[in-house]
Amino acid sequence: MSSGLKSSAGLSPSSLPHDAIEVGRVLDAWGVKGWVKILPHSTDPAALFTAPFWFLEAPEAKFRPGFSAFSGTQSVQVEEVKTHSDSVVAKFAGMDDRNVAEAIRGTRIFLPRSAFPAASKDEYYWVDLIGLDVVNREGVVLGTVRDLMTTGPQSVLCVEYSVIREDGSSAAAERMIPFVSVYVDNVDLPARRITVDWQPDY
Repeated sequence: MSSGLKSSAGLSPSSLPHDAIEVGRVLDAWGVKGWVKILPHSTDPAALFTAPFWFLEAPEAKFRPGFSAFSGTQSVQVEEVKTHSDSVVAKFAGMDDRNVAEAIRGTRIFLPRSAFPAASKDEYYWVDLIGLDVVNREGVVLGTVRDLMTTGPQSVLCVEYSVIREDGSSAAAERMIPFVSVYVDNVDLPARRITVDWQPDY
């Protein structure tokens, strides 16, 4: 670490795993014993509870200007992680002081995809669906999954596709397809394709 925290604070210089996925960020310090509050990117942050090591990177400048706790990628050993109210809190080995926890506020949390628990039948991690092609039963390509969003009890695929303007140029457009069995026929991860019962003009 070029500046900021000492290695004794529980941070170890590292490199991101080749299959690293950003899963959340450190929101703030929690309590006085070095715990931190986590803001997961997913509504089901199961991997945070099973991975023994997390990888941290500095927050974006717009999120926390002047961040100087560390540079590069740092790994931390997870001593304990648990849910608290509507959030997740964690304790890292060697990080026993609130000031240290506050210093890493805003840092981005990455985990290797290989550390994710196996998904149950007919369940999928959002990160595995991003980038998949979406086609309907007639073989019409509807676009590519750009994102997913939660609307109450169900998730929705945000599918990006191209449209041609009157001047002949192309522009990106988006269609929303509920990610539920009544509309989704099949998810083929190896083929990177989702087949749906959906029409382009819906």
